[in-house]
Amino acid sequence: MEQDLKNLKDDMVAFIEGHGLRRFNAYVNDEVPSVLWPATEDHPDAWKDFVELAKASGVSFVTMNHVSLEKEDVDLLVNRLQEVDYMDEEELEEARWLRNFVGKVGCIQIGFPSQGVMFLYELSTDWYENFQRLESSADDYDGILIDDSDHEEE
Repeated sequence: MEQDLKNLKDDMVAFIEGHGLRRFNAYVNDEVPSVLWPATEDHPDAWKDFVELAKASGVSFVTMNHVSLEKEDVDLLVNRLQEVDYMDEEELEEARWLRNFVGKVGCIQIGFPSQGVMFLYELSTDWYENFQRLESSADDYDGILIDDSDHEEE
């Protein structure tokens, strides 16, 4: 898979507009009832089938969102992970390695509503999934309170 989905995003925009659909810039989160279109590596153009299904269902627009990795996001992640005393050095190095992908598109989501449900197509790079995993780890560590005091009871 590509390390930067920018060209694919541009192709998607052209294909969507070529089908007479409008794009609404929105991200559909997990709290919304949804059905996820299965993305498979053996059919890289499955997103075209998804857009054609949206058109055939009679909708006039699709939601579309993409995520580009920002330098500030990587720096914040690295700083958060550095603050964890017992962080695995390998994860910290992996977070630093993500700096190679700053400015690249790592995730794309297309969706359309039908009968109260959002149908979604999502595609992400391996490095973006690692970024998400590391952010989740940092969030988990933020919630842990450790008492490092060596107070002896009297």
